[in-house]
This record gives sequence, structure tokens and C-alpha cells, in this order.
Amino acid sequence: MKEITVEGQKRNGLGKKAAKLLRKEGLVPCNLYGEAKGENGLPVAMAFTSSAKELRKIVYTPHVYVIKLVIDGEEHTAIMKELQFHPVTDALLHVDFYEINEEKPITIGIPVKLNGLAQGIRDGGRMNLSVRKINVKAKYQDIPEHLDIDVTNLNIGKSIKVGELSFDGLEMVTSKEVVVCSIKATRKSQQAAAEQ
Repeated sequence: MKEITVEGQKRNGLGKKAAKLLRKEGLVPCNLYGEAKGENGLPVAMAFTSSAKELRKIVYTPHVYVIKLVIDGEEHTAIMKELQFHPVTDALLHVDFYEINEEKPITIGIPVKLNGLAQGIRDGGRMNLSVRKINVKAKYQDIPEHLDIDVTNLNIGKSIKVGELSFDGLEMVTSKEVVVCSIKATRKSQQAAAEQ
């Protein structure tokens, strides 16, 4: 997995009013959940802000990153867990990060990459990619940048399901019945079949 560094500052003012003021300054309120424990032994969320410009490089990309969060000089290793966007303007409103360590496995969505020219496409069919990401569970060092799926032998009317895939060191979390990709018949392929 690729690594990227994001700078941030702890924030004191919590609530809607404080968040609104931060957004006016071009900052995005964020939370880091994870390893830090509170008085009762439960994980505590650390509230911080980061500039919208800084977060752009990890939000608007198809890649999955391990993020080195540098909050007031303190380093944390994390992954992006959840994003909130404004329903009208699509502006980034809030980001949740989840702190990770080398021992604990994490669950994360990894982009799918289809490799090869499918037989069904050669026969005039059309490739239909149903899911862009598959959720996997593994230690973060073992997680690849993308999942390579060979579609060379895929024919018209056939599909590849998550249950048919396996990758070393990764546990599939997405349901086995989910269709990853399939090849649909087109008019051209149906005419070719009728002429034979």
C-alpha cells in the first residue's frame, strides 16, 4: 500500500458552530479513532483539523493509502474510515480516520483491477464491472494497492464472484455471492451467434 503524509492541528472547539467557522477558514474537522485509551479503557477520539487542500490528495483518488498523520508534531499511522460531503455543494465536511498498528488486522476496501482481454469481449460482448472495491481483512503491511483479477477466459453470459477469488494473506470480507464483473451479450454478439 502507498503511504502519504497529512498534516493537522488539534482542535479545541467542538460542535456545529466551531466546525462552521473552521470550514470558512478552509479547514476540515477530522477525528482519529483508535489506540489512545481513556480513563475507562475505551478508545478516545482525537479531534483535529486539516486543510481541505491537504486532504484533497487522499480523498479525490482511486488509490488506498496508509496515512501518516502528523498532528502538532505527533505521528500516527491511520487509514481513512469515513467521509462526509455537503449534500448540495459536494464540499468535504468531515473525515474520520482509524489508527492502525502492525499487529492488528484491518478491514479496508481495495480497488479491483481487471487484467487481460476477455474471450467474451472478443466475441462482441460488453464487460460490466459491478464493484469497484472489495473489502478485505489483513495486516496493513500485507494489503496490496489493488486486487488483480484475470478475465482472459471469461465468456459471454459468465461472471466472476468474490467467492471464486483468493489472494495470499487476505481474508475476503465482502459476501461470496457478490458479482465482481460479468460479460453481457450485445446486439452485435447476438447477431454473430445467429449467423453461425
